[in-house]
Amino acid sequence: MGFLDILRGKRELKMPAADRLFAMSTAYVKLELELEMKTSGQAAIVFQPLATSDFEGIVRDMEDLVVGVNAVSTAIQGGGYGDRVLCAVFALKDTRGKKLYWIYNYKRGAFYPFVPSGGAQQRDNERELRIKAQVGADLPVEAELERWFPLWGIPI
Repeated sequence: MGFLDILRGKRELKMPAADRLFAMSTAYVKLELELEMKTSGQAAIVFQPLATSDFEGIVRDMEDLVVGVNAVSTAIQGGGYGDRVLCAVFALKDTRGKKLYWIYNYKRGAFYPFVPSGGAQQRDNERELRIKAQVGADLPVEAELERWFPLWGIPI
């Protein structure tokens, strides 16, 4: 992007960093064996909807296809809507059966933990930080804590 683009207000959108998503497949070993966090077998992808027939067709085709988050994000990106993909969510449970989530921010190419707690829209920040420290280098974790956005009401 050049100086004139900046003056005109044009900016280049950062495309999703899908390749770092696969770090979760190897991190599951540590999450399950060392940290005793079991996968719930559910994951989701969050994207901004767009009211065009081809975008709606891609989403409709994915409703019956449960082959994984990567297949969905790849299909959306392949349709030219990669900038609409926001994040992927992986649901886990601890030994007490309490849900926690790993959220992958496509734009940042990094994961962060999300641990809801107690009442309405409360989160366990201390546990999130502890989990981050325990995972270490097994996942590319978002360094900027202010970018750890909660996702309330996750249906998985």
